Amino acid sequence: MPLLRVPAPYDFELSTERFRAFGPDLANLWVDGALHRVVAGREVRLAPGSGGVLVDLLDPATEPVVGRLLGLEFDLAAFGSFANEHDRVLARLVERLAGFRPPLAPDPFEALVTSITAQQVSLQAAFAVRNRLIARFGSPAGRAYSFPTPERLAGAEPEELAALGFSRRKAEYIVGLARSPLDLAGLRDASDADVKALLRSVRGLGEWTADWFLARHLARPRAWPAGDLGLRKAVSAFYGAGRELSTEEVRALADRFDPFQNLTAHYLLTGKRLGFDQDQTGSRD
Repeated sequence: MPLLRVPAPYDFELSTERFRAFGPDLANLWVDGALHRVVAGREVRLAPGSGGVLVDLLDPATEPVVGRLLGLEFDLAAFGSFANEHDRVLARLVERLAGFRPPLAPDPFEALVTSITAQQVSLQAAFAVRNRLIARFGSPAGRAYSFPTPERLAGAEPEELAALGFSRRKAEYIVGLARSPLDLAGLRDASDADVKALLRSVRGLGEWTADWFLARHLARPRAWPAGDLGLRKAVSAFYGAGRELSTEEVRALADRFDPFQNLTAHYLLTGKRLGFDQDQTGSRD
């Protein structure tokens, strides 16, 4: 298979941990040590390789999607240097997570629907409902499924989504988003503030969803979802000195990590999920 080179150090299994942490994901399916994703109607298999990632269908159509799944937009060398120079807690975490490159959601509509699905429920529950949506409205191609397109969901009725386990309100949000005239692809060229304003103009999309869209789809370096409960718990674990921080306190800490708030959030969340907060002394020094 063709090899897509990834800057060292790179740990494929660690970097794809999120796709296994909350249960199977039909659109980003982990099977036998490899990640499967449908791109342009074809299933692409990603597996670890020497110096990068082996991709069985690497061409101009698949390479941009694969690059985003691998988080190639992130400058980890600069982030590591920043951590070593400015923050001893973050520096130790970067050392423990050596080779971790956060994956990005390649498709803007998928990113937003996923966020809506995860509103006010556990991620395990969100993944289960999301899989039912994918199986019902997506298309299989090999082992994985393509994520449902806006056109496919625009033709659905909220009752059909509610039957899959969505609340009535979330079902309405998703169908409304699918029918919205908002140019999601065009958001890539908008400023952070404009992206948030445009997304929040759509029913069901609030600040939390907009922040994660900036972080996990657009890879904006200063994205900092301070209102996310998981991030608040992670920041508290590493920097709270035994105390749970408020959303306002987490938001105020953003400047500490500037201009690497996004990568910091990914590293804190992954470090907390893997239990690395147990061997670090939280500090605000």
